[in-house]
Amino acid sequence: MADRSLEGMALPLEVRARLAELELELSEGDITQKGYEKKRSKLIGAYLPQPPRVDQALPPERRAPVTPSSASRYHRRRSSGSRDERYRSDVHTEAVQAALAKHKERKMAVPMPSKRRSLVVQTSMDAYTPPDTSSGSEDEGSVQGDSQGTPTSSQGSINMEHWISQAIHGSTTSTTSSSSTQSGGSGAAHRLADVMAQTHIENHSAPPDVTTYTSEHSIQVERPQGSTTSRTAPKYGNAELMETGDGVPVSSRVSAKIQQLVNTLKRPKRPPLREFFVDDFEELLEVQQPDPNQPKPEGAQMLAMRGEQLGVVTNWPPSLEAALQRWGTISPKAPCLTTMDTNGKPLYILTYGKLWTRSMKVAYNILHKLGTKQEPMVRPGDRVALVFPNNDPAASMVAFYGCLLAEVVPVPIEVPLTRKDAGSQQIGFLLGSCGVTVALTSDACHKGLPKSPTGEIPQFKGWPKLLWFVTESKHLSKPPRDWFPHIKDANNDTAYIEYKTCKDGSVLGVTVTRIALLTHCQALTQACGYTEAETIVNVLDFKKDVGLWHGILTSVMNMMHVISIPYSLMKVNPLSWIQKVCQYKAKVACVKSRDMHWALVAHRDQRDINLSSLRMLIVADGANPWSISSCDAFLNVFQSKGLRQEVICPCASSPEALTVAIRRPTDDSNQPPGRGVLSMHGLTYGVIRVDSEEKLSVLTVQDVGLVMPGAIMCSVKPDGVPQLCRTDEVGELCMCAVATGMSYYGLSGMTKNTFEVFPVTSSGAPVSEYPFVRTGLLGFVGPGGLVFVVGKMDGLMVVSGRRHNADDIVATALAVEPMKFVYRGRIAVFSVTVLHDERIVIVAEQRPDSTEEDSFQWMSRVLQAIDSIHQVGVYCLALVPANTLPKTPLGGIHLSETKQLFLEGSLHPCNVLMCPHTCVTNLPKPRQKQPEIGPASVMVGNLVSGKRIAQASGRDLGQIEDNDQARKFLFLSEVLQWRAQTTPDHVLYTLLNCRGTIANSLTCVQLHKRAEKIAVMLMERGHLQDGDHVALVYPPGIDLIAAFYGCLYAGCVPITVRPPHPQNIATTLPTVKMIVEVSRSACLMTTQLICKLLRSREAAAAVDVRAWPPILDTDDLPKKRPAQIYKPSNPDTLAYLDFSVSTTGMLAGVKMSHAATSAFCRSIKLQCELYPSREVAICLDPYCGLGFVLWCLCSVYSGHQSILIPPAELETNPALWLLAVSQYKVRDTFCSYSVMELCTKGLGSQTESLKARGLDLSRVRTCVVVAEERPRIALTQSFSKLFKDLGLHPRAVSTSFGCRVNLAICLQGTSGPDPTTVYVDMRALRHDRVRLVERGSPHSLPLMESGKILPGVRIIIANPETKGPLGDSHLGEIWVHSAHNASGYFTIYGDESLQSDHFNSRLSFGDTQTVWARTGYLGFLRRTELTDANGERHDALYVVGALDEAMELRGMRYHPIDIETSVIRAHKSVTECAVFTWTNLLVVVVELDGSEQEALDLVPLVTNVVLEEHYLVVGVVVVVDIGVIPINSRGEKQRMHLRDGFLADQLDPIYVAYNM
Repeated sequence: MADRSLEGMALPLEVRARLAELELELSEGDITQKGYEKKRSKLIGAYLPQPPRVDQALPPERRAPVTPSSASRYHRRRSSGSRDERYRSDVHTEAVQAALAKHKERKMAVPMPSKRRSLVVQTSMDAYTPPDTSSGSEDEGSVQGDSQGTPTSSQGSINMEHWISQAIHGSTTSTTSSSSTQSGGSGAAHRLADVMAQTHIENHSAPPDVTTYTSEHSIQVERPQGSTTSRTAPKYGNAELMETGDGVPVSSRVSAKIQQLVNTLKRPKRPPLREFFVDDFEELLEVQQPDPNQPKPEGAQMLAMRGEQLGVVTNWPPSLEAALQRWGTISPKAPCLTTMDTNGKPLYILTYGKLWTRSMKVAYNILHKLGTKQEPMVRPGDRVALVFPNNDPAASMVAFYGCLLAEVVPVPIEVPLTRKDAGSQQIGFLLGSCGVTVALTSDACHKGLPKSPTGEIPQFKGWPKLLWFVTESKHLSKPPRDWFPHIKDANNDTAYIEYKTCKDGSVLGVTVTRIALLTHCQALTQACGYTEAETIVNVLDFKKDVGLWHGILTSVMNMMHVISIPYSLMKVNPLSWIQKVCQYKAKVACVKSRDMHWALVAHRDQRDINLSSLRMLIVADGANPWSISSCDAFLNVFQSKGLRQEVICPCASSPEALTVAIRRPTDDSNQPPGRGVLSMHGLTYGVIRVDSEEKLSVLTVQDVGLVMPGAIMCSVKPDGVPQLCRTDEVGELCMCAVATGMSYYGLSGMTKNTFEVFPVTSSGAPVSEYPFVRTGLLGFVGPGGLVFVVGKMDGLMVVSGRRHNADDIVATALAVEPMKFVYRGRIAVFSVTVLHDERIVIVAEQRPDSTEEDSFQWMSRVLQAIDSIHQVGVYCLALVPANTLPKTPLGGIHLSETKQLFLEGSLHPCNVLMCPHTCVTNLPKPRQKQPEIGPASVMVGNLVSGKRIAQASGRDLGQIEDNDQARKFLFLSEVLQWRAQTTPDHVLYTLLNCRGTIANSLTCVQLHKRAEKIAVMLMERGHLQDGDHVALVYPPGIDLIAAFYGCLYAGCVPITVRPPHPQNIATTLPTVKMIVEVSRSACLMTTQLICKLLRSREAAAAVDVRAWPPILDTDDLPKKRPAQIYKPSNPDTLAYLDFSVSTTGMLAGVKMSHAATSAFCRSIKLQCELYPSREVAICLDPYCGLGFVLWCLCSVYSGHQSILIPPAELETNPALWLLAVSQYKVRDTFCSYSVMELCTKGLGSQTESLKARGLDLSRVRTCVVVAEERPRIALTQSFSKLFKDLGLHPRAVSTSFGCRVNLAICLQGTSGPDPTTVYVDMRALRHDRVRLVERGSPHSLPLMESGKILPGVRIIIANPETKGPLGDSHLGEIWVHSAHNASGYFTIYGDESLQSDHFNSRLSFGDTQTVWARTGYLGFLRRTELTDANGERHDALYVVGALDEAMELRGMRYHPIDIETSVIRAHKSVTECAVFTWTNLLVVVVELDGSEQEALDLVPLVTNVVLEEHYLVVGVVVVVDIGVIPINSRGEKQRMHLRDGFLADQLDPIYVAYNM
């Protein structure tokens, strides 16, 4: 473990020798790691460069006096405001730096996300105004001037410049491209990328699983810039890429990043958790097992602490109103409140006399001038809102006392600035629940409120209807001489309601009674030693909390003079409060640590400052443990200006318990304040362990003084029964006193839990007969009765059983030298629940001038620091542009609103780093595959447990007696000739154009004659022999059909090929070329138009046009007939080739014999009951599979009329297909998913107008979607629902299923039961088991039957590995036996051996004789309660997904479509999604329909939903534009093409996030 930093140091030999000995002791285990570090630092401490720093650990007497010169030096270092002082602690900074240094030795390589340039520019170049910087937990703002100057860090024990120069990435090579800013790559990844610098690799093996081997010493390869970019990579979607469909990697920057991610993830994780709880199934989520070594509290049970007696002084008034009356009449000229303008000049002095007379006036007007005499609007006891701006305390004070005098209850709230302020809606709910109908406000504020055009103040969102009443004297009527307010002694009526914002954003009203109000003022007077006519400077918000209690209430009881400093003045001049203390020789000041920090920042050798008049500096947020550093730093600087140490008095308060504790001002300067240096690790278990300062993770806390006079305090366990804590245990502080809040207004249940708590001892006996109030503060009572607070209940996050405080996490993040990258106080920390545990999320505002690399660097260091110091992982770290986080009224961060935005995906971050791999430790154990159980034992097991072997069949073709004339012909060409003779004028085909009119039609004889002419052309012009292959490149239509039969007449083998798209030749033509080459076509037939296209200039750019075979143009046909029509010698010879690109991107052609073709047509004829009198509408692509058979073959065989609708025409007229179905009164129609989707999306809003046009679908009895995938149940259901009003019977819609080895296995047909839907448990499915569940149960997945099994087809479900038959309850591969199976692949490579078992497989056990074809699809059979046409119970086939596409992750089988469905639901802007795996990492590609700013919102949401629903950690999230995910003609996603495009970096993604 020799530290690298030692190599550069000149250490004496003996020290080096001693270090070596230490190393040995550590490795032998003779010394603990802690001991080793301690001794080692002692040895080398003397040789380390010491940073200059004022030692805060010295007791105050021995601390070097701060002379002006050293103070100014201290200042120059600090003055740039290098960090938020409230969260600053030199010790903590050093701890963080040391922790980071340790990490640096491990060189963490975090791959940088790639971001599209436009996105980078947009977020950083906008001219931002620097936002108010303020803390994440309190509502407060910041100084404008604090962003100048560059912070120099000499506080850390490690030089930061050195840090940044050697960034964490190790050596990063930057290869820029359209989509990425910088990529860090590790050596292994570069080697990988170098090996793969050729695009086309003839190695069809699975991608290497890089997660299994570890590269300890990966060589760093520095590659010259552009070595990979020299060869232009082929365009995305290019035919060449099809051959990398198996996932052969492509030269790429992306794969280097993935490799880097994989290497990072191989670092040892936190120890996995051991035990589980049963999550309803085999997939058990791990559950936290308590750590046997965790610290446990050992102290005795604590005793409740009593405060001193509240000594009643004889002249204390009987109520606060009585005090006001007294001072207002005895000394009306005495100043009560001085307000300041923004220049710091006194604006207005409110005297006690004026306060008294004006309050009376307000009281009279509220009671008598609102409403009518008979029906006053406000009666005593009613609640009234006080809406006053922060710079007008005088008007607010008058209104407050006016309410007290009128005996109405004031509810002071913030001024709503806009109609939808963060959190103002919740305040509206509070006002509504309090029954507020009147709002008192000032003139200026009333003018500033948003108004409607008529001048009325609109109703704010969520607010009740209010009457706005201006309280300025000039607007009020004078009370009559005989009217006098009724002043009684303080009683239990409610005096006022203070609002409180909860963790979840809801706003509660805490009621305070008149007696509590008075007692609280008395207790504060006694604790603070207030005397008459003292001057107090108040910087705090006067509407609530400490600012209200000292600056408005207690001050009046003692006739004190309050100097109120508004927030707006502090922003302009942060020193204003100190100047006012000097100017007025104030005795007391009420501030927050923020104000002390700002004073430090702004303090530039102000000569005339003298703070010796201060006897008490009340620090209102003393309960924030990080306030200690502000106090220390402030004392350090201002000690020379007369500030005494004992003057600083932190206090702890809460809305419920009012003042909890306050440090008393003493005259004894020798008694140093209480300090505790606590182990942060101990605190996470709620245990107090005093720690030596050397340890990295410590929390230094200061006491907040003693319990309030007249109060009892204890601490109870934070959850469960309120049992007293032990002395060394942290709990929630509870208080029993008169001076506390009474209830949450209108919420009796919550009130009981908070205001009526009876703490019990370990034996169960109550501590007191009086109820206690929970303060919401976590802490303990230390020696000498001093109260210590270590955090807030609201900031508590319980992550896998350990408690972390949000404030502590903020402090650690801020100690990572953030000033260059993020705004100081603008950090929000909260937790979200994902997968049964809380996960920590950090959101910070990024400075507009920080670069991507810098921010990312900072983010990765924050993660490391938090990991080291708190031993907890951060789930998500997001940076948002400056000024975009929702603010509270005083400029702080609105936490719950931020969390809400994060969860709904509208935070719009500009940088996101997710770490699910490191954080989520409760995933189920990976599934261990059982040692292979033989197929025989599986079968026996099934029999024993009474499970049927899964097999089924359609009707037997031999049994069916039908008057099928066509059956006597072996070949389709003969059937056509026979029809041309017997029914020459019967129309077989009608082609519609985009307007729905007939473009063309063919009768039997017309088709026969055209086919003859084409046959002549092939033989004479093409000089073809029988058996030659001919490529037919036609648009969907009549020409294609004629050319097909022309080939049969000439004895040639046709191959139908989709023509290239004229607008997109570059990507579509190579596929055409490839099929023509692979099928070994001797000639190519097409129309004149396409002929020109194939020879055009654009085509020459895409492919080599000279390599085309001869091209025949069938628009110009010969006039003569052939000598004779070719008749094949054997039905098993080749009829045609069917080529198609599979979903995995493989181009596969299958051979169809004449016998199979005829059997196929007969099977469909029987299933769909097709006769010459029928009409069938077909809206399909006629190039492969069932689509081709229905378009070209079935009509000739069965004689029915086919109405042909080319799917491309629907793009101009979406209603074309349905209008045709309605117009021709069609009973059977066939379409594809893409057609159905087009209708659902394109006609959704037009059903009424279509109805008006007479569209009627009531005659449709079957509408079949032709597909080779799991039925898309959501799409078919929404289609059925949408067109139900137009007469479509919901049961008419069904699907078919076919694949390469058998083009149609299932097809609904006319007779037979309706398709059934079952719900299966998705988790069982991952284990290849089928478990039926109820609809709507968790993890349920609906599956629809894929239509009825065709006549003559037999199906069995087999284990794809062992080839043994499976039982009903298992998921397995669908095997098929039928007369219309294809007879094999037709490929150019001659690797039929690889695929041979696809067409002739035998079971390894049971019926080993039958020859089956393997479909490559997983599915299961289920016997239903329904009966078939032949009276048997019906067997339904459910297709789950392609075997090639299924992803093996964590030992389980996942189907991409299930993950994609979850992801599409995650956010409204995700329109499409595709997933694939790369080196065991799950990659999720989402198409974004929205602004690019939303791209990063998707990353956390996608990660969350996949974790929650599939127990998988997403490795990479790629956000792309709409239309990037490639889709084939059948509407299926081409995931392997997408993967190749991603790895070759051709997607031009908007954003790529690599999850850690």
